[in-house]
Amino acid sequence: MISAVFRDYDQKALDLEYDNRGRFPDTADCKAAQVEGSDEAKNTFDCQLDIRFGPDNTDLLDIYLAEGDTPNPIHVFFHGGYWKSNTKNDFGFVAKPFVPHGITTVVVEYPLIPAVRMNKLIDRCRAAMNWVWQNADSFGGNRDKITISGHSAGGHITAMMLQTDWPTYSNELPKNLVKAGCSISGVSDLEPVRLSFQNDELQFDKNEAAAFSTLYMEPRHPGPFLGVAGGIEGPEFIRQTTELMDAWGQKGMDAKCWIMEGKHHFTTINQYLDAASDLSRRVRDLTNI
Repeated sequence: MISAVFRDYDQKALDLEYDNRGRFPDTADCKAAQVEGSDEAKNTFDCQLDIRFGPDNTDLLDIYLAEGDTPNPIHVFFHGGYWKSNTKNDFGFVAKPFVPHGITTVVVEYPLIPAVRMNKLIDRCRAAMNWVWQNADSFGGNRDKITISGHSAGGHITAMMLQTDWPTYSNELPKNLVKAGCSISGVSDLEPVRLSFQNDELQFDKNEAAAFSTLYMEPRHPGPFLGVAGGIEGPEFIRQTTELMDAWGQKGMDAKCWIMEGKHHFTTINQYLDAASDLSRRVRDLTNI
């Protein structure tokens, strides 16, 4: 008899739920499109690359400067990769829905697990947000109109940024530093990730997984917060989004869930390649808050 590892999943079934790269046959094509789109963004938009926001090696961000009169709203993006892979360099394509519409876009680098633990990773993302707010004037940004989004692990980071008590982080920062956010195919419950093959590299223990599972946190931010998942991602990633939006919504946050019909883990975020896509439009709308 095969025993369950998490809920009704045995080890093989759970590993499949969290094997995004292996689950979808067009993964390589999706990633190639991201690289191509990022190269196009760097060649098309006025950008400042590898701007340092702190002393650590990975304390870097890329700024894609908006067209039009300043100060411009700012949208900050956190990439995915299970907190252990990828860099900002191949995510410049996320500027495409924003820059031509007058929204400066910032793509953040952060240190990867297992070289650091989750508390350090989240701290450096907070440091990036602090830098963006403090230095908005230097790149023509409006510090009073900062929104964020992230994909997969970046969706988790997005929720953690919405959980941050910014005046405690720095007494110069406003409580509402982030005006709105969008988690795209995000992770909110780290326990099944810990129990999957992904943990061979992540090395989460039970306490770390529990401490950073946003699903069980009390929301600190009123929202709006949009949670997006693909309708063919698989039950676990749909659950990761729907349960977080339900939980935070029941606790008073303006949290909305959107399951994108016919999209999977990579075709969700690749909607950012098209400035006219529904996702691009809905996240742009958040910048009007």
